[in-house]
Amino acid sequence: MAEYSAPLGAPIWFDLMSSEPDKAAEFYGALFGWEAEDANPDFGGYRNFVKNGHRVAGMGPVMDPNGPSDVWSVYLHTDDPDATVKAVEAAGGSIMVPPMDVGDMGTMMVAVDTAGAVIGFWKPNTHPGFVEWGEHGTPYWFECQSKDYAKSIEFYRSAIGARIEEIGTGGDPDAIGPDHYGQVFIGENSYSGIMDSVKLFPPEVPSFWQVYVCVDDVAATVKQAEGLGAGVLMAGEETPYGTLAALADPFGAVFCLGHPPAGM
Repeated sequence: MAEYSAPLGAPIWFDLMSSEPDKAAEFYGALFGWEAEDANPDFGGYRNFVKNGHRVAGMGPVMDPNGPSDVWSVYLHTDDPDATVKAVEAAGGSIMVPPMDVGDMGTMMVAVDTAGAVIGFWKPNTHPGFVEWGEHGTPYWFECQSKDYAKSIEFYRSAIGARIEEIGTGGDPDAIGPDHYGQVFIGENSYSGIMDSVKLFPPEVPSFWQVYVCVDDVAATVKQAEGLGAGVLMAGEETPYGTLAALADPFGAVFCLGHPPAGM
């Protein structure tokens, strides 16, 4: 396990909007060992998941029946939401939810980047976000699946001051899979990436941010998830970045699993 304190611009929190929050709490509790706090009626029934005594992720019920459902969201660290609004807009993005205080826990806002991906921001107060990385049930990686890779690269460079190190496939541009990938560095470390996903998803699927949760054994976790009612979108695959898998929980929310490469 590695202790984690999100630098400005890096992922600090992720949460689920679920159509079946009580059942989803049981699913993720069984899969990752997450304990669900009681739903807080003051915040629309939102609850936090706890791992190793620390909050690791959140979940809220669907509030708008005509809005998105069963989707994971990612939040980046900001220390000045008003300045972040200006930076997002200056970079060509838009504001979906303006800065709002969440009790004494912190301040949240939600933006839409120039490629159409929804991305949240969190200014912590008493709620620091997640504080562990790299152990079963804690974050592994975060990724923007972009339908306009060039726009995404420029947006995150401008809006959060990220340094992007691009990695090409070096292969046939018409081959199945992404043509480009950018690692998003904040300072000396990378906590997320941007995937050119035009060829990975049909046109009707918009750009989106994807979460990866670390697990001890990807194959065993995939099998366990299936037994709990999940769908398998990508079985465990060995990659230079670890063993990765993609699942849909029993209610349709997509999330990924990751386990580090040997020696890491």
